[in-house]
Amino acid sequence: MNRAVNNEVNINNGKSVAALFAEMKQELQDFVQTRVTMFKVELQEKVRVVKAAAPLAVIGAVLLLTAYLLLTLALVALVFALLPDNAYRWCIAFAAIGVLWLILGGIAAYMAKRELEVKGLLPKRTVEVLKEDKMWIQAEVKQI
Repeated sequence: MNRAVNNEVNINNGKSVAALFAEMKQELQDFVQTRVTMFKVELQEKVRVVKAAAPLAVIGAVLLLTAYLLLTLALVALVFALLPDNAYRWCIAFAAIGVLWLILGGIAAYMAKRELEVKGLLPKRTVEVLKEDKMWIQAEVKQI
C-alpha cells in the first residue's frame, strides 16, 4: 500500500525514495572524503619525514662513498702486496675485491628486497580502515 505523491514513493520510515538516495549520496561523499583526507594526511606525514632526513642522507652517502673508495683501494693494495710477483697483480687484486663487493652487494640487495616485501610501502592505517569499511559495507548489504 504505497502512496504516490509527485512521483515519489514513501516507504515505512516516511522518507521518499529520492530523499533516501540523496541521503545515501551525501553519506557516500562524506565517507570517500574522509578516507581521502586520511590518506593525504598520512602521506604528508611520510613526506615530512623524508624531507627532514634527505639532507642528512646525502651527506652520509657522500661520506660513505668516500670511505668506500678509500677502503677499496686499501684492500686492493693489500691483496696486491700478498700476491706473488706477477705482471697482472694489480688486475688480479682489483678483480678479487670487485668479486667480494659483488657478493656482499648481492646479499645486501636481497635482504633489502625481502625487508620491503615484508613491511611494504602502503599506508597501513588507511588500508586497515578501508578493510574495516569494506567489511561494514558487506554486512550492511547483507542486511538489506
